[in-house]
Amino acid sequence: MDVKPLDTHKRVINIFVLAMFNVAIMASLRNLPLIAEFGLGAIFFFVVVGLGFLIPCALVSAELATGWPRSGGIYVWVREAFGDRWGFFAIWMQWIHNVSWYPAILSFVAATIAYIFDSTLATNKFFILGVVLTCFWGMTIINYFGIKTSSIVSTVGVIIGTLLPGAFIIGLGLAWILGGHKLQIATNLSSVIPDLSSIDNIVFMGGLFLTFAGLEVSAAYAGEVKNPQKNYPRAIILGGLITFCVLLLGSISIAIVIPNKEISLVAGVMDAFKTLLGKYNIGWLLPIVGVLLVFGSVAEVNSWIMGPVKALYTTSIHGNLPPILQNQNKYGMPTHLLLFQALIVTASSFVILWMPSLSSAYWILSALSAQMYLVMYIMMFISAIRLRYLRPDVPRAYKIPHPHKGMWFIASLGLFSSIFAIIITFFPPSQLHVGSIWAYDGFLAGSLLIMITIPLIIYQFRKPSWLQVNDITEQKQSALPHE
Repeated sequence: MDVKPLDTHKRVINIFVLAMFNVAIMASLRNLPLIAEFGLGAIFFFVVVGLGFLIPCALVSAELATGWPRSGGIYVWVREAFGDRWGFFAIWMQWIHNVSWYPAILSFVAATIAYIFDSTLATNKFFILGVVLTCFWGMTIINYFGIKTSSIVSTVGVIIGTLLPGAFIIGLGLAWILGGHKLQIATNLSSVIPDLSSIDNIVFMGGLFLTFAGLEVSAAYAGEVKNPQKNYPRAIILGGLITFCVLLLGSISIAIVIPNKEISLVAGVMDAFKTLLGKYNIGWLLPIVGVLLVFGSVAEVNSWIMGPVKALYTTSIHGNLPPILQNQNKYGMPTHLLLFQALIVTASSFVILWMPSLSSAYWILSALSAQMYLVMYIMMFISAIRLRYLRPDVPRAYKIPHPHKGMWFIASLGLFSSIFAIIITFFPPSQLHVGSIWAYDGFLAGSLLIMITIPLIIYQFRKPSWLQVNDITEQKQSALPHE
């Protein structure tokens, strides 16, 4: 009688469900104006970023998530490979990148709201800043009341605020083409391959890395996938293709009606809707579309506010956060950490007033966010390689093929792509007026250095009194080698 391996864990997620989860993470309509800057050249850059970053990120994070499925994600993976100090550093970078990303996406929300009431407000920096701060503090308060309340807002918002407007703008773009209207982009085959001899043609690619970031979140579900060795990569490919189509076709719908030099990174989506809806005499739909886009973007931000904060809070188990940031309310929410996050976001939002234009403010905030997030990915790729040698005995439901060569190839590809993306974001796009190049690069380099230094200082000066573990069982189960 054959004896089957003991496996009582029921895997319930199929390829389509996981693919849709990945689409929800990556497919944000706020990215359409950025991608529209490429024209048909976006196809080339999508393939480059997909092969060089998206696939390595997905496969590496899947192996790590199924090998170390405990709550904590990147904190657990890097801590296992390099010790507690660098685990805390990695989770800090995952969290802190959001403080510049939130103002960027909420500026898109503000510009969209402006089109609902008065389109001239879309260029008013004080209006944009006011909406950014009001929205973020409002969502921070919502999250004080627990995950259940927060998740309802996120779930409904993604459906009606992303998928419906996305399909609508693609349909309008297709009608524009079929109607024989003038196209604002070149459509010959040579336009698909941009001129790579000029740095101006590749700097926007840095923004695409942020578009495809976040798959380590879905990797936590890899262990729940049926036959993960085959189905997880398939789900990633399917999710990537759907995202590719939504973002590419949606961005082309903008590019064909708005000249390249007139595309606003903040208001480009509403500009395109205004032109397309006006052409077909249905401009009365613009406020309705605006409301949907606002709700979808707010839901996207809301879905990210709690996740990274909760992940950072898990480091308090090992005494990595000062007691003032360990406070929880009756709903189990780390309220002081949420407040700390809101204060940092408030400070970073004032970049909107400092930069020459809203588009340049949007870009520099997105570039800084991408740089900080990519530092975390560098740690993840290096940790994956080290763990293949340090902990080969740990079973992984999904494992990159070939004992060492496969991991070295995939992780190195992701590692060098991340380093390349950090470097190119120091070059501002020629299409945007960012003021002094020294001020631009100084802001990015200085901010990145500060955000890298803070967690190392916190860890260096941590005290035994910071260790406040209420669940001894959890402490034992999550114990990992220290430095």
